Amino acid sequence: MQTFTTKVVAVLTLSVACTFTQHLDAADFPSRINTGEHQLVLNGWGARTKLFLELYVAGLYLTEAESNPAAIASANEPMSIRVKITSGMVSQAKLIQSLNDGFENATNGNIAPIQKEINQFRSCLTDAITKGDTFDFVYLPKHGVVINKNSKFKGVIAGLEFKKALFNIWLSNKPADADLKKAMLTPVTRR
Repeated sequence: MQTFTTKVVAVLTLSVACTFTQHLDAADFPSRINTGEHQLVLNGWGARTKLFLELYVAGLYLTEAESNPAAIASANEPMSIRVKITSGMVSQAKLIQSLNDGFENATNGNIAPIQKEINQFRSCLTDAITKGDTFDFVYLPKHGVVINKNSKFKGVIAGLEFKKALFNIWLSNKPADADLKKAMLTPVTRR
């Protein structure tokens, strides 16, 4: 009897925690953001989970709503992915490893053409990572991918091919999280 009660309490606690996180983080993903001279709209956002543990939430910002992941990833247009770390389990080393795996999947194992850019990207992520940190990966066609951590500039990586690979970490046929991909491609409804 106690085991059943413990399981019920655990499920209810998980449900409440997930609901709370969804409402709490909506404030971190405004419906519009300005990136220099461009205004981007929130296309969709959701959580990256692993073994039922939420690691981060991420939102996709575009110039206009779009649901075709290949078109988004290959477009030479301003766009952004915002990532907010929601778990203390995410460290700098784990994030780098996850991104390395993501680049492998996003390029079908062919990272050689953008290895220099990947190395530059890693050098922008050398600080310790803590719960609550927010990363913005903003693609501006004339500049490349601008990396900000907690609204502080960390670097810029030039090149459309790098941008395609980065965005395909979340949008490819082998995304970091299929549910997150679906959420990023689903129109946002405000509560």
